[in-house]
Amino acid sequence: MAKIGVEQSLTDVQQALEARGHQVVQLQQEQDAADCDCCVITGQDENMMGMQDTVTKGSVISAQGLNAEQICEQVESRVNQSPQ
Repeated sequence: MAKIGVEQSLTDVQQALEARGHQVVQLQQEQDAADCDCCVITGQDENMMGMQDTVTKGSVISAQGLNAEQICEQVESRVNQSPQ
């Protein structure tokens, strides 16, 4: 399965992704996202400074306004689209 990076505060999302068989790593520092196929962020501090540094080639999903099930569906959709 895919390696998914999840921000620390999204424990419900982490548990849901693990239940679906994904390898989940907590995103505590930027380099944690480097080898992830997809990352899930809270969206609360998203690009506040207007600068963007690419750390991962995988998709980044903002969890803002979504429940764990919706996030899992988005993750699987994006991971299945990307070339492995």
